[in-house]
Amino acid sequence: MTKKDVLELKRRFKKNECTFTKLCGCYVDGQKNIVTKLEETFLNLKDEEFYKYLEIAKKTLSGTIGNNLLELEFPQAEENAGGKQQFLMGLKASKLKNPDLLERFYQQIIDSYDYVGNYLILLFHDAYDVITKTNDNAKLDESEEVYEYLLCAICPVELTKPGLGYREDEHRIGARIRDWVVSVPENGFLFPAFSDRSSDIHSILYFTKNAKESHPEFMEAGLGCASKKTATEQKETFQSIVKKALGSDEEKSTEVLMEIHQNMNDFVEENIERQEKNAAPVLLTSDAIQEILMESGISEELSSKIEQSCAEEFGDTPPAAEQIIDNKLVQANEQRKKEQELVQQVQTLTQKLVEKETDDTPSITSEEETPNATLASYDVVLNVKPQKVAQIKSEIINGKKCLVIPMEDDEHANVNGVTTII
Repeated sequence: MTKKDVLELKRRFKKNECTFTKLCGCYVDGQKNIVTKLEETFLNLKDEEFYKYLEIAKKTLSGTIGNNLLELEFPQAEENAGGKQQFLMGLKASKLKNPDLLERFYQQIIDSYDYVGNYLILLFHDAYDVITKTNDNAKLDESEEVYEYLLCAICPVELTKPGLGYREDEHRIGARIRDWVVSVPENGFLFPAFSDRSSDIHSILYFTKNAKESHPEFMEAGLGCASKKTATEQKETFQSIVKKALGSDEEKSTEVLMEIHQNMNDFVEENIERQEKNAAPVLLTSDAIQEILMESGISEELSSKIEQSCAEEFGDTPPAAEQIIDNKLVQANEQRKKEQELVQQVQTLTQKLVEKETDDTPSITSEEETPNATLASYDVVLNVKPQKVAQIKSEIINGKKCLVIPMEDDEHANVNGVTTII
């Protein structure tokens, strides 16, 4: 499914366009017991409830495709009789009017969903008359098909925070009565998927609010699909592989990791420039990893180790390189390079200033040197012992540039042949 497909469905979740036929669900406590069940004709709900449930439905189709929304595929075994895809097909066909199928569905989620606490399982049924569109997106009064689907939302139910409130019956301020509140969905799914404005019974669109904890156990045991990592999980997995390969030097591994992400970002941009506008995403294949790591100065031995670990983690479906890129690390690397350039510029300028000062300073020679050939070009010529040369400094005194020569008590000076007492 594309973002466009998702938006087409979400745009219908409005009071005057919504066509949900039925809403069913159950409330599950922390011990995985069903406390109560609900079954409503959706359009008969009171407005206050209608809009709240509609908001939950919208949230179940929110987020970024590839991160919060994952398209999962059913293996062939699950599409055979007795498989979970076949079960969902039967549940959809029942239009949520079969209590036995609903009971089995609730129990299937309870048994496979690893969650500590209370939660609410909601199941919406809808039949969307997909209107034909022309190439310029103008709608025609013809139906392409009726897209019948189920939308499931799993919402945490949490106790409100303690606080003070006005006790109207007692006319005083006292402890507020705490109650259980249904939160926005944590997970959910759309079945079947809606791809290219048509039903795809071989796929399911899975939703996770927290991209770091996507509940793969529910994808596999609850829905019968092969689990997928979110973009966030893929990014964290890749960084963990690289850091482990680089060793325990945290500062060094962080710098190398920043360089890798910078080169990966450049790799993606170069490939996008070479390809067409709607080309497929750049995948992080073994060849791509090798090229990026080589550009980052990683040794062949470490590169092979990282490639092997990536192959084990991602299998035959390499992630999109764009989803692996950590933009914060790219920005940090760019900032680091700017700072390095500034340090280099300061060093260069400092060196030039030192050289200029040296050029402007009167010649200082030791007794072992013979400056006779260049005496005429200087205003001041000093002859000092070799060990004194390093002690001479240039300072500004009373606004004048001066040469300062430290003298010990037992040392003597001679200026133009005249012995000077210091």
